[in-house]
Amino acid sequence: MTARGEVAVVRWPGRLPSAEGDPAGLLAAYHLRTEAEKGMAVTDVNELPDRYRAEVTDPRTAFADDVVLLAINGDIAVGCLVMTAPADGCSEVKRLWTDPAARGRGIASTLLGVALEHAAETGVSTVRLSVWNWRTGAIALYQRLGFAVTESWDERDQLVCMRRAV
Repeated sequence: MTARGEVAVVRWPGRLPSAEGDPAGLLAAYHLRTEAEKGMAVTDVNELPDRYRAEVTDPRTAFADDVVLLAINGDIAVGCLVMTAPADGCSEVKRLWTDPAARGRGIASTLLGVALEHAAETGVSTVRLSVWNWRTGAIALYQRLGFAVTESWDERDQLVCMRRAV
């Protein structure tokens, strides 16, 4: 566990203070918001595309090979981040999300910092991520933390791909 201010970052699954320390609610909020921003609003997790619904309903299986970090405030999960298992010296950051009520307190920066520390400790040389181009605040955060826009590895329109050496 890494504590930064009033928020602790823990690896999930693990020993968490309560059942509230689960990424499912955060993942649901992330996917529902993203679908709405893409113009494909859905009102319920059951309406999400299969691969996203699987992450919400069974994150333990969906991310079995990955590192899931949760930001915990008291006993409530207020942020999450998934870092994929390394492949060819590279890991990918996915599903970075902070509960809107907890934003502006450095939670996303803290999660990314812990993820980058983990990458360095495990011998990863590069971390990459993708972000929708309308998420300008997220892009600015990634750039402040040393990520640079790079050639896209994803065919989806409006996706910005970024990477950073560790």
